[in-house]
Amino acid sequence: MSRIRSVATAAAMNRRTLLAATGAVTLSAGIGYALRPDSEAHAADAGGAHAADAGEAPVAASRKAPPAPLAPYERGTTLQSVAAPHTGTGGYQRLGDGPAWKRVVRGELASAKAGRAERRTALASFVQFTDLHLIDVQHPLRLEFLRSGAANAWRPQEALTVAGAVSLVERVNSLRGAPVTGSPLHFVITTGDNTDNNSKTELDWFLKVMSGGRIRPNSGDPRHYEGVQNSGIKTYWQPDGTVRDADKQRGFPHLHGFLAAAIRELRSPGLGLPWYSTVGNHDALPLGCYRHGDSFLAEFAVGGKKLMSLPASQSVDLRAAIKNDKDPKGTQLRDLLKAHARQLRSVTPDHSRAPFTPAEYLKAHLDPAHTGPGPVGHGYSEANLTAGTQYYAFRIADDVLGISLDTTDPGGHYEGSVGTAQLRWLERTLTENKDSYAIVFSHHTSKSMRNRRKDPAHPSEQRHGGEEVVAALSKHRNVLAWVNGHTHKNEIIPHSAPGNGSFWEINTASHVDFPHLARIVELVDNKDGTLSLFTTLIESAAPHRTDFSDLSQTGLAALYRELSFNAPGRSTVLSGTSGDRNTELVLKKG
Repeated sequence: MSRIRSVATAAAMNRRTLLAATGAVTLSAGIGYALRPDSEAHAADAGGAHAADAGEAPVAASRKAPPAPLAPYERGTTLQSVAAPHTGTGGYQRLGDGPAWKRVVRGELASAKAGRAERRTALASFVQFTDLHLIDVQHPLRLEFLRSGAANAWRPQEALTVAGAVSLVERVNSLRGAPVTGSPLHFVITTGDNTDNNSKTELDWFLKVMSGGRIRPNSGDPRHYEGVQNSGIKTYWQPDGTVRDADKQRGFPHLHGFLAAAIRELRSPGLGLPWYSTVGNHDALPLGCYRHGDSFLAEFAVGGKKLMSLPASQSVDLRAAIKNDKDPKGTQLRDLLKAHARQLRSVTPDHSRAPFTPAEYLKAHLDPAHTGPGPVGHGYSEANLTAGTQYYAFRIADDVLGISLDTTDPGGHYEGSVGTAQLRWLERTLTENKDSYAIVFSHHTSKSMRNRRKDPAHPSEQRHGGEEVVAALSKHRNVLAWVNGHTHKNEIIPHSAPGNGSFWEINTASHVDFPHLARIVELVDNKDGTLSLFTTLIESAAPHRTDFSDLSQTGLAALYRELSFNAPGRSTVLSGTSGDRNTELVLKKG
């Protein structure tokens, strides 16, 4: 069994840590220190000075996590069991308990030495959520009609995203610490695409899922659902109706009362751990791909009309324009909606569906109503709001630093990049904290940062892609990992630069597309010149088996997973290889 070191004691702080820390937040096992660069440091002026802000942030009151057993365990993780099909090989398949995913040791960056399990000391542990995609399925701007050109453009499980996310929170609250070391979990961090349509309804749901509260995943008419799933259109699964739709022809069930249950109020207990937030393209841009500024689309989002069907050829054209980055302003979508004015169906207008701006995203996180177990702002500060930035650093433990990046591109499109000011801030932060190990978080992966479109607010600033971020991180031997999402797929990549540092890029699958995962990451010192990062995947607390007669909150969360497994056109490779799932990733000490 590994030994457990103190993750943060005031006496153990070095001078650099103390000077860098500007505020304290209570973590589940010690004190974490949030690094707050001032507004000048966050400014988009690439040549601006960057001074430290010594203002003290409030102390966040944390609810107690379950006592850790200080021993390894597998229960409640994919080391014990993973949802898998139990019936047939064709048509609609029912899920049940499947074989566990074993742990794989990866030594591309350093050799694993014998006896390390008896020597190791725990340094830090946390949980990563990514790509929750909480979806207001009745939103007028949703692009369900793209399904006429591609089966996977609309997913039958989308109405159940909130129930599924709440069940994931319940899973984390049930964990008895970190699976390998048994040490207390320090925090949860989301790595973006917390919302789907960049809608205020979804942002409110997300914050309540994470910090606790009652949520009614409904918009428009408060009495009943208005959307594609009771439209009678055969393109979509009509769960309550008798229409022989395309999905029922594939074996999808008739579930009377499904839609009423899907929009029924539910309750999230909120995380029992502090949590931090990272922004994704769906949080920053309408529909995850269009820049802000089109007044027609903004008004359409809150209005009383919705396009529910489209000829396949037009669907293919619009989808191609989005994929190939041909329509960052949404001009083609606007023209299409205008051209189909007579085909629009009436829905109840709702101003809460309005797109939120980056400033509104920050203000919502800073709202005391959503503090939960803290920290205040969940990583974001008033300095971010003043400077108009969404990146920050925070103290995970005495000698472990967390850095959350904003890789979204305000110019439009779903791929990412960072501006020069942020890249310089990243390198400066790593240099100023060279005595600490560093773990970097972002939404986009190195491979999906190819969008160098200029930020309309800072047209003279250069944008930098994934290879430049990798190069920057490789210069710093204290960087251990880059943890991200976006691709909805498990993938772990070793990065090594001769003569420089090496680190692991850990990309985790989403919680909207099967297999519906989150990841626990543990950092340990092997006391032999190496470190190990243990990654352990978890599913929500909902049972693998479903009961079509159970439309309770838990029953819907289980159904959410099963529907996603059966979604037409779904990718079957998102779980990755065994080396991308439950792993031990070995590193040399820098």
